[in-house]
Amino acid sequence: MSMKTIVIGILPQKQIRARALAIARGDRKPKPGEPRIWFTSMRSLAEVLSDENRALLRVIREMGPASISSLAAATGRRPGNLSRTLRTMSSYGIVDLKREGNQVRPIVRTTEFRILAN
Repeated sequence: MSMKTIVIGILPQKQIRARALAIARGDRKPKPGEPRIWFTSMRSLAEVLSDENRALLRVIREMGPASISSLAAATGRRPGNLSRTLRTMSSYGIVDLKREGNQVRPIVRTTEFRILAN
């Protein structure tokens, strides 16, 4: 299965805010291929896309777990910790968390990233 590459940008918070406001005012139109996800530092990006979290994304993609509980059992990670990690990844658009009845199924949007830093 081919996955779309997510483009990630790194800029100081002040510049991210100024860019977002310019887009909202209509003064700037994002170009194709520009980042849609922004981090304020390489350190904050590294926390979300650590080696462990990228391995987790591959497990989700390959296994297709029906719930966070089944993913926790497969990876040996605690469900609470896993849930927090997945919510963070979801806030950046890296995973979707689909509620199905009383369970939440994680779905990977991509495992491929392109990082643009100034």
